[in-house]
Amino acid sequence: MKLEVQVSSKENIKPSSPTPGHLRYHPLSFLDQINSPSYFCFVHFYELNGGDSQVTQPETSEISGHLKKSLAEVLTLFYPLAGRLKDNLYVHCNDEGIEYLEARVNKTTLSDLLDDPIPGELTKLVPFEGDVNEFSLGVQLNIFECGGVAIGISFSHKLTDGLSMLMFIKAWAATSRRALGDHQAEIEPPQFVSATFFPPKIFTQHDASFGMRKNKVTTKRFVFDAANIEDLRAKYVDLDKPLIKRPSRVESLSAFLWSRIVAASKDDDHVDDKLYRVMNVVNLRPLFNPPLPQSVFGNLVGISITSPTSSGAEYSSGFIKHSREQISNITDDYVKKLHQCDEHLGFLERYADVYKRGESTVTSMFSSICKFPLYDSDFGWGRPTYVGVPAFSFANTIVFVDPKEGGGIEVHVCLREEVMVKFERDPKLLSRLSLSSVGSGSIKKPIQTRSVKSGSGGFKGLLSRF
Repeated sequence: MKLEVQVSSKENIKPSSPTPGHLRYHPLSFLDQINSPSYFCFVHFYELNGGDSQVTQPETSEISGHLKKSLAEVLTLFYPLAGRLKDNLYVHCNDEGIEYLEARVNKTTLSDLLDDPIPGELTKLVPFEGDVNEFSLGVQLNIFECGGVAIGISFSHKLTDGLSMLMFIKAWAATSRRALGDHQAEIEPPQFVSATFFPPKIFTQHDASFGMRKNKVTTKRFVFDAANIEDLRAKYVDLDKPLIKRPSRVESLSAFLWSRIVAASKDDDHVDDKLYRVMNVVNLRPLFNPPLPQSVFGNLVGISITSPTSSGAEYSSGFIKHSREQISNITDDYVKKLHQCDEHLGFLERYADVYKRGESTVTSMFSSICKFPLYDSDFGWGRPTYVGVPAFSFANTIVFVDPKEGGGIEVHVCLREEVMVKFERDPKLLSRLSLSSVGSGSIKKPIQTRSVKSGSGGFKGLLSRF
């Protein structure tokens, strides 16, 4: 379903209290510096009246005014987001503010959209996509004709990883509820200390956006129900007897989807001389000694890389075992090496050189926000009906998301257009797909999206995806 979205107003929201002078300069960490200058976005949908048209709901002006007031308040805690990035070295926390937009969604009800939540169309509900502009954060309030609303949020990956994004949303929602009288709403202040562990570095050659390519990519959303996932887990146990621990839901789906991506990526002449790699994103906070609290804000993620056997068979033997082995190498020693920076920067440069030479490598990036508090964003009108993830701009990105209920998993897959054509028609994939609608619809098909012409692959955004 195509969305018709018309922006009606734009304004800057500044912190309600000025940032103290001694906090005016927020240094980027080394991991922030090497991160992609791009946005990651969420869209939170709210029915407000619980779907009951007889229930009185707040006026749009009341909703918007309340969101802007609580947003200004929470920005006093997350003050770097209201500043301006300077020379990839620091944020000038000058309280210039974040962009806030209001928009009308015409000719579409919230229930219609949730019957077919198309990732590419959801980009119309967020303020920014693609390369980062002067704003590190943007918010767009979308009003539907039926009275429902959607809050679209764009975060700069130069400052945030996935956990930091959700930390901000949770704090903003709690601030909003407090203003409505919920004094039990807890707000955990962020800790801006990541540069203490990973000091910034002066780069002479490294370009965080070197992996940009011009070929088109497309993102689609696939849904797997709990029963299908459990069946996959059982099959991988039977296939790979050496596994000591039963595969998780995400491990099993990763192995299965990777096998289908390999099959779709092979050339039509079936001559396959490609090197297939898998990257998994790992939260570094619990790997410090002692562990860092989850409230440490910024980019604190590491990556594991493995090259499983790329047969393209339905069940790829060894995928889970190899992935586990590589992830297990991300330990306190790995974190200590990152402190030195040089070795990791050398790895990035070598990887960039592979792309510049045009070597035939297919690298799939897997990231999971399952078990993250995605649906805790209650601004005072209840939990969201649905949290959507707009389209990505990087080829071979696979992100796992828990639905609100039901125990299944939504998988957002971004591939080059020609690869997606094969992938979405794969009989082995189609046989395992579930209903795609969020509500009571009965759509059983991969979700269509529009194409994205911006950067589609490479190491740009390697550490930006959680």
